[in-house]
Amino acid sequence: MFKTILKYGVIAGLIVGIPLSVMCVAMKDEPPATWGMVVGYLTMLIAFTTIFIAIKRQRDIERGGVIRFWPALGIGLGISFVASIIYVLAWEAALAITQVDFGATYTNLLIEQEKAKGVSAEALEKFTAEMREFAIQYANPMFRMPMTFAEIFPVGVLVSLISAALLRNSGFLPLRRS
Repeated sequence: MFKTILKYGVIAGLIVGIPLSVMCVAMKDEPPATWGMVVGYLTMLIAFTTIFIAIKRQRDIERGGVIRFWPALGIGLGISFVASIIYVLAWEAALAITQVDFGATYTNLLIEQEKAKGVSAEALEKFTAEMREFAIQYANPMFRMPMTFAEIFPVGVLVSLISAALLRNSGFLPLRRS
């Protein structure tokens, strides 16, 4: 089972990590846009289809067509963990290559959005102070890496729960033998 987790976790990590790195390098001079988040989360969902595939393969090939919920969930969570670590490493590598201060760039973008909304001067000052503090914290890898992990891992948990719940039923997409 460890081999399955590692294999599919690396595949999922590469599916999500390579586009992340390429987008970051290609768009290094552009502030992050809303479409970037949409593309990022869609890529995560595509990457985590490996969870479904791995659990189904484990059920149909390795376990004779039967898998219980908890072992299936364990496979999914293991794959999610491996893929999330690769995602974090890809983000750190992209930041190192581009030398982009993402925290400051993101902070400035959000402050400009607040200004465009026309919030009061007091509210803008408070928001600006909070965002400047965030930028300082985000510059610290010990703060940034767990935050990056927390972006992707819950998506993997959700896909793992759904996949384990569906695939524990051996009648759901049974293996067709020729």
